[in-house]
Amino acid sequence: MLKGIPSVLSPELLKILDEMGHGDELVLGDGNFPAATCAKRLVRSDGHGVPVLLDAILQLLPPDSYVQAPFALMATGEGEPVPEIWQTYRDIIARRAPGYENKIEQVERFAFYERAKNAFAVVATGETAIYANLIIKKGVVIE
Repeated sequence: MLKGIPSVLSPELLKILDEMGHGDELVLGDGNFPAATCAKRLVRSDGHGVPVLLDAILQLLPPDSYVQAPFALMATGEGEPVPEIWQTYRDIIARRAPGYENKIEQVERFAFYERAKNAFAVVATGETAIYANLIIKKGVVIE
């Protein structure tokens, strides 16, 4: 057991976060995301939703400050409402990485899948909200 590490982060996920370098991307996939199909490295976190994982991850992993949008959401289909969970993500980002809450891009669904295939790892979650998929680009750890 370690002190100060959020308990929601499994040893496997901690290892992945540590192995990631600057500019590497981590996908947090909702329960409908084809995680096994897209993943180079797949981490199972089925018992947790994306918000709790995002909050825990951002305690350890800084977002990339060298790009305009270190966060990416899977864009909704035309005419579909903005998912409520997106505001939850902005609130978590504002708390854990102030100034980055508006540095979020939307990526068309099939382009998101292709980007996920090139990501360092994909975390399969139990998130039930639709369009809850999120990509985080890791920044430089200065501390």
